[in-house]
Amino acid sequence: MSKDKVQIFDTTLRDGEQVPGCKLDAEQKLVIAERLDYLGVDIIEAGFPVSSPGDFKSVTEISKLVKNATVCGLTRAVRNDIQVAAEALKYAKKARIHTGIGTSDSHIKYKFNSNKDAIIERAIDAVSYAKTFVEDVEFYAEDAGRTDNEFLARVCEAVIKAGATVLNIPDTTGYCLPDEYGAKIKYLKENVTGIHKAILSCHCHNDLGLATANSIAGVINGARQIECTINGIGERAGNTSLEEVVMILRQHPSLNLDTNINSKLLFDTSQMVSQKMGMMVQPNKAIVGANAFAHSSGIHQDGVIKNRETYEIIDPADVGVNESSIVLTARSGRAALAYRAKLVGFELTKLQLDEVYQEFLKFADEHKEISDQDIPKIIEASNITIESI
Repeated sequence: MSKDKVQIFDTTLRDGEQVPGCKLDAEQKLVIAERLDYLGVDIIEAGFPVSSPGDFKSVTEISKLVKNATVCGLTRAVRNDIQVAAEALKYAKKARIHTGIGTSDSHIKYKFNSNKDAIIERAIDAVSYAKTFVEDVEFYAEDAGRTDNEFLARVCEAVIKAGATVLNIPDTTGYCLPDEYGAKIKYLKENVTGIHKAILSCHCHNDLGLATANSIAGVINGARQIECTINGIGERAGNTSLEEVVMILRQHPSLNLDTNINSKLLFDTSQMVSQKMGMMVQPNKAIVGANAFAHSSGIHQDGVIKNRETYEIIDPADVGVNESSIVLTARSGRAALAYRAKLVGFELTKLQLDEVYQEFLKFADEHKEISDQDIPKIIEASNITIESI
C-alpha cells in the first residue's frame, strides 16, 4: 500500500528569520535555499517581498536559483503586497503566493476593528487577486487555532471558491492542544464544501512546546502539508521542527504517511543553518542535537553496546550522524569503560577492568566528562600491567 505524501513547506527563510539577531544576508539565503531544494523540501517560503527591498531581492534571486521546489512569497490581504510578491516570483519555475488575514475574534476586533463578513470579503478579494498572477495560491487564516470552527469553515469555503489551492490553518499563538488542533482539521475536512479542491496545511508555533505534536495531529486528521523550519527556529519559541516531523512520519509506518525529504542530509543541514544564523542548536534537541545519540547512563550504555535498538529508535546514519556516542561520566558503568578503552587500543580482562574502574570513578568524580586522552592516564594510575592492542 503506497504511503500518502505530506508536503514539507519550509519557512526557515521567512518565519525562521524573524528570530532576533538571526538576520541573513542575500548570499546566505541563497545558500540555504539551494540546500533546502537539495534536501527535498516541496515548498520554500523565501520571504515577505513587500517588507523591504532586501527581501524582495532575495525572493527574486531564490526564484531564479531553485530547480525543484515551489518558491513562495508571503503577503497580507493587501493588493499592493500581492502585486509586489508576484513581481518577485516571476522567475520561479513553480510560484506560490501566500496571502491571508486574521480570523479569530481577537484579531477581527482588535487588529482590524472589523466584522466577520468584512473579513471574508477581504479574504476573497486577496485570493482572487493573487489568482490573476499565479495558479497556486495559499490562504492563511491567521490565529485559526483560536477561531471558531464554524466561522473558520465559512472562510475556507469562500476562499476555495475564489481559487485557493492550499488552506493554511495556523496555531499562531501555539495555544492548541493536539487533540483540539486535530479535531479542527477534521472538522474542516468534514464540513467545508469543496475541500477536496484544496490541501489543508498545518502551521504551528511552539509557545507551549506542542508545535510538532499539533502538526502530527493535523496530518493524522487529514492535513497534507506541514509548515516548518530547520531546527524549529522562528518567532518567539519557534515553529514546528522540520527534522522532527519528517522522522516521526518515517519511524511510524502505521501512519502510512511520508515526505520527500532525504533524511540523511538532516544533521548537516541543521549544522549549516545554525552556523549561518549564529544560533546554536540546543544539545538535547531531538534528531539533530549534539546529545541526540549520546549515552552517558551506565544502564543505557550497556544496552546500546549489546544492541543499539535497546535505547535508540532511530539509526543515527538515517539522519546523517556517523554513530552513537558512548560518553564516559561518573554515571557510566564497566561496559562503557571497556568499550571506550578498546576503541583507543586497550583490551581489558575482567580483573583488569575491575581495577581500572575504581580509578576511573575517582577521576570521573572530579571531571564532567572523560576523554579518550584520559583513558591511558587512568589505566596507568591503576597500577596494572597491560599491553595495548
